[in-house]
Amino acid sequence: MTSRAAEFARAAAWSTYLMAHTGVEEDDDRRTALDRYIINLCESGEQDPIALQKAGLAYLHRLDQLGEEREERLARYHTLDRAIEKPGNEGLRRDFRT
Repeated sequence: MTSRAAEFARAAAWSTYLMAHTGVEEDDDRRTALDRYIINLCESGEQDPIALQKAGLAYLHRLDQLGEEREERLARYHTLDRAIEKPGNEGLRRDFRT
């Protein structure tokens, strides 16, 4: 069972996040991650709803940063893969694909 502090914090953090990120749907997977994160904080002893809300917003921000970093890494890997496939780069293909 979750506390009222957790329920308030989750609702407040999620509605704040949605206002700042208009392209995010109400049932986005990040909401579930936020729920688990705030519940874990409560189980660890945090019961201040404002502290929980701030922690939840910081957590969502970190999730966004990790997503951006992942997209950047994938773009670099894709660029490297295209370079390896160019004619004359057979040595690179052998080195990176073994």
